[in-house]
Amino acid sequence: MSATAAAVSKVTASHLARTAYLYVRQSTLRQVVNNTESGQRQYALRQRAVALGWPAEQIVVIDQDQGQSGASAADREGFQRLVAEVGIGRAGIVLGLEVSRLARNNADWHRLLEICALSETLILDEDGLYDPGEFNDRLLLGLKGTMSEAELHFLRARLRGGILSKARRGELPTPLPVGLVSDPAGKVVLDPDQGVQQALRHLFQTFERTGSARAVVQAFERERLRFPVRVRSGERKGELVWMPLRHWRVLRTLHNPRYAGAFVYGRRRTRKTPDGKTTLQELPREQWTALIPDVHPGYISFDEFERNQRLLAGNAHAYGGERAAGPAREGPALLQGLVVCGRCGRRMTVRYHQRRGVEVPDYQCIGESIQGGGPRCQTVPGKGIDVAIGELLLETVTPLALEVALTVQAELEARADEADRLRRSHVERARQRTELARRRYLAVDPDNRLVADTLEADWNDALRALQAAQDEYERASAVARAALGEKQKQRIRTLAADFPALWTNPATPQRERKRIVRLLIEDVTLNKTDAIHAHIRLRGGQTRSITLPIPPPAWKARETNPDTLALLDRLLDEHTDAEVAAELNAAGHRSGEGKRFTRRIVLGLRRDHNLPSHAERLRARSLLTLCEIAALLRVSMSTIKAWHRAGLLTSEKANDKNERLYHPPRPGDPRLVKQLGRRLSEREPVESTPGGAV
Repeated sequence: MSATAAAVSKVTASHLARTAYLYVRQSTLRQVVNNTESGQRQYALRQRAVALGWPAEQIVVIDQDQGQSGASAADREGFQRLVAEVGIGRAGIVLGLEVSRLARNNADWHRLLEICALSETLILDEDGLYDPGEFNDRLLLGLKGTMSEAELHFLRARLRGGILSKARRGELPTPLPVGLVSDPAGKVVLDPDQGVQQALRHLFQTFERTGSARAVVQAFERERLRFPVRVRSGERKGELVWMPLRHWRVLRTLHNPRYAGAFVYGRRRTRKTPDGKTTLQELPREQWTALIPDVHPGYISFDEFERNQRLLAGNAHAYGGERAAGPAREGPALLQGLVVCGRCGRRMTVRYHQRRGVEVPDYQCIGESIQGGGPRCQTVPGKGIDVAIGELLLETVTPLALEVALTVQAELEARADEADRLRRSHVERARQRTELARRRYLAVDPDNRLVADTLEADWNDALRALQAAQDEYERASAVARAALGEKQKQRIRTLAADFPALWTNPATPQRERKRIVRLLIEDVTLNKTDAIHAHIRLRGGQTRSITLPIPPPAWKARETNPDTLALLDRLLDEHTDAEVAAELNAAGHRSGEGKRFTRRIVLGLRRDHNLPSHAERLRARSLLTLCEIAALLRVSMSTIKAWHRAGLLTSEKANDKNERLYHPPRPGDPRLVKQLGRRLSEREPVESTPGGAV
């Protein structure tokens, strides 16, 4: 039996009653446009279906996957439609020029074979007709699918090998970051736009000065500077735009070896997630394919790039389990990031608390507490440590103070000049765009009003942008001149001769003090026993050790002086709380918090130390209340008050409410009876008693 007869014998009336599906695909759009012969051969398979008995109107062509790879069925809607049609039994035959047109993935191919076998669907390619329900045909189709996948693997391997070979030689063309371009000869050079060069150099210089990517962003924002960005996609692809600098862009720039003149390839690996999305995975340097220094001009040297990577790694580790120092920040803790626990060797963190309205640092080791839930390793009060370290630095740095200050002054001037050049370049670009818009407007035919109106609007927009750039330049320049005028320069020179004054000057930011500490000190190891022991390791390899007493707790520091308490106790014998406060203030005494005494403070001290009040002391001396003496003499309280005003009874002030306690009268005093018709003033008053009695 001939091959044609054998093929026809596989086609049954059941097959012809269903639809024939012709699947057409080429891997790329370039192949679709240029390799037209392959497309024509695939569409010609319609005639094979007609020859096998299918009417032309019963042949469906699926060609919506043109330009897509057959490596996966995930993004091929046409292939998914074909599988669905076969699965529901609508397909009598599937036609494809070769197996690779349908799938280059064994999983997708064998899934299609399984469904075709279950639904009794035939498969036809350029070589013949197959019935997946028959073992021999299915075996042959399986081998073809395996060879198709292997062919794709070999193609990719050869292509990948060529790419890696050129990459290892540093000759592979790759997309360049902003600031680097290719010249006509294909060599990588610096962007000829001076504004772009200045912006990138300013970024690297600012990072070298501050040591923090966040500080670079803050500096650009403070100076109202913009950063160049090359548009990578969309209708403006390739255009250079100027945008506010972002933190992630600073990190990307600092981590890119191309800015150091090095060729790099293989920094990232592409991975597909189960949901079909593509992700990029950053690889460690030892897994990069190629890193070749000094291949082309750069903005920094490769040594500077390496130094920046170490600094960035230290900043990042400031938040990890193995903490590094990290960048200097705004908090008052002078040794933030530099303190090591003397017990377990971990980095210690900083915690702040308020004391008398001021933030006070504590250095604490909480690594084991976080990991295991146990207690803190140790907590060391930081205020005294910071003061001692400051005194140590004053001893170390003072001989170099003048040279350091003059260097700072020169750096500030250079920084201001660089920022001024960047702002001036923004104005020049705006002026160039305005001039270009003007020339385009003047060159247009005045009768073509539609085009003329559009160009006139563009010119007006450019003029407004130029005016805004000039206004911003003048404003920022005025601020810069005010910030670094002659008065500021003279102040730097004055403070240079006295570094202690510079260190203790309230205008010196705490962040700058911390940067000075990092220049001189490697780390400080703290251990708290009966005292605080600090071991300081200096940058040059020298070490210093100091011992400090443990500061008293807050309540102890606020405790009133014992001598003051003793005087307060004595004064309460003869005075009320308010009078005692006045006497203590007159004598120059202050409370434990350094405040002037008040009645409320005296009351609190009495209660805290269980001291009897003035009234209680008078009662202890048998003085009577108004009710008690009225009951004793069997008269009314108004009579007692009248006798007191007349001097017949004596009393003492008991409290600050003007309540009084009365001395007991002499037994049988004849005056202390009601005498009708005789004035109180005619009775002989009682002599005053010492100690304030009346």
